[in-house]
Amino acid sequence: MAWFRRFMIGRYGMDQLSIALFVIWVFLSILSKIVSYNQIINVLYVIVAFLIFYRMLSKNISKRYQENMRFLKYWNPLKNKYKNTIKHVKDARYYRFYKCTNCKQILRVPKGKGKISITCPKCKITMIKKS
Repeated sequence: MAWFRRFMIGRYGMDQLSIALFVIWVFLSILSKIVSYNQIINVLYVIVAFLIFYRMLSKNISKRYQENMRFLKYWNPLKNKYKNTIKHVKDARYYRFYKCTNCKQILRVPKGKGKISITCPKCKITMIKKS
């Protein structure tokens, strides 16, 4: 294994974009088994595999880092929106969520308290809402 460690010195390796490409590669692999002989899927399968290995073995670390940052610029908002949606669904039993009318901040208040005064921690606007 030491030979592999020496080989990878100075190379980029794996990052979030490579992991996303790997997930796409696995999806294309499964899809190619389900769909009977589709040339387009097979070509995409090979291209994605090539990209994964090209990025991992690249010695141009700054370029691969910039590619990963561009990917994360679009990926992180999607991931955060998904995580927040899951959190809201889990918390819906105990809390109500309101959006501040002034700054659009999401406010969480406990359910079952009747009419309550909600003060936004960001802009200090007070609203009367039913919880």
